[in-house]
Amino acid sequence: MNFALPDGERRSVAVRRLFNAGYAGRAQEEVAAHVAELAELGVPAPSVTPALYPVAPYLAMQTDLVPAQHERTSGEAEWAVVIDDRGDPLLTVACDHTDRALEVHGVAWSKNAAPDVLGAQAWQLAEVTDHLDAIQLRAWVRHGDGPEQLIQDAKLDALLPPSYWLDRLRELDLLTPGTVLLSGTVAMVPGVDQFADDWRVELADPVTGRTLELAYAVDRLPPPIG
Repeated sequence: MNFALPDGERRSVAVRRLFNAGYAGRAQEEVAAHVAELAELGVPAPSVTPALYPVAPYLAMQTDLVPAQHERTSGEAEWAVVIDDRGDPLLTVACDHTDRALEVHGVAWSKNAAPDVLGAQAWQLAEVTDHLDAIQLRAWVRHGDGPEQLIQDAKLDALLPPSYWLDRLRELDLLTPGTVLLSGTVAMVPGVDQFADDWRVELADPVTGRTLELAYAVDRLPPPIG
C-alpha cells in the first residue's frame, strides 16, 4: 500500500499483520451497554473488552469498489494506524466493511469476510497526537441515486487513542513494519439504513484544516448457482 503525506512525500507499506479493534469506546461502561444490546440481536459477546481481531492481511485495500455477497453488509467509520516500511506510525482514514449476517455467528469471522478499506493519504501520527481528540470522524451513505445521509459523526475522543493500541501491540511483539490496526467504530445515527450502496468516510483536523477521505461503492455479487 502507498500513502501520500501532506508535503507530497509518499510512504509505502507491505501489510504483514492486520487487526481490527472492537468494542473500543473510551467509555467502557457504554461499551458494556452496547454489548448487551448486541447480545439481544444475537451477536455473541466478546470474552473481554476492548477486543482485538486478527484479519487476513490481503483484506487491507485501497479501493473504490467493495464486493459483497448479499445485501446485509455495511461499513464502519474508523481511523487506522499503519506502521510503514520505515517503522513510522502513520494515521489514515479507514472503513471496516463487515458482513452483518455472519456477525451473529462470530465477530472475528465477519471481519474476515469483507475488506478493510484505507485512504490513499495519511498523516504522521506524531504531527497530530497533541490534538488527536479534536479530530472529527464522519461517515455518509447513499442509497441508489438518493442524497448522501450522515450516518456517523464523532470526535476521536470517543475511541481509545492510538497510543493505547501501540502499547498493546508492543506488548504482543507485533509493533513491526507492516502492521495495520483499525480503531473500532463509533455509534451510528438512529434511523439511517446502514445497508447502503455507497460509503464515504472522512477524518477532519480542525487545527490544520486538513482532511483525509475515502469513498467506495458496494458491488453486490450475483447469487450463487448450485
